Amino acid sequence: MRRLLELIVVLLMLTAAVPAVAVQPDEVLADAALEARARALSKELRCMVCQNQSIDDSDAPLARDLRVLVRERLQAGDGDREVVDFLVARYGEFVLLKPRFSLRTALLWLGPAAFIAIGVLVLLVLVRRRPPSGLAAAEPAALTPAEQARLSEILARRQP
Repeated sequence: MRRLLELIVVLLMLTAAVPAVAVQPDEVLADAALEARARALSKELRCMVCQNQSIDDSDAPLARDLRVLVRERLQAGDGDREVVDFLVARYGEFVLLKPRFSLRTALLWLGPAAFIAIGVLVLLVLVRRRPPSGLAAAEPAALTPAEQARLSEILARRQP
């Protein structure tokens, strides 16, 4: 039993040590500086097929095509910003894993803060409207003389 447990632990450790790299050897540039820039850019760009992965992590054919395109643009002399602008012009803002702040993406960036602020305001209004708790709130209001007379009459009828 102990050997089986050791085997499972070793297998789990081996699977955790294997990095998930989608970049194929034929895609890697000879220039280490250009390759580092290409990898950094690839981590910022969304795979249009997987949608929750960068093109650096995705094995999809379209992600491969985008990785190759990024490397071609870098070899042609484009700067990082020019490569990103080219891809945004071709595929739209969706290609960015972290969209830029603009009028079109304002709700995406400001929405969570607005919802939190609205929630805090609603809580404040509810807390202020709630009657105060404690001993002062527990004391009943004094009865008017007419109410006191009516109460005495009802109590008198109930007494045998």
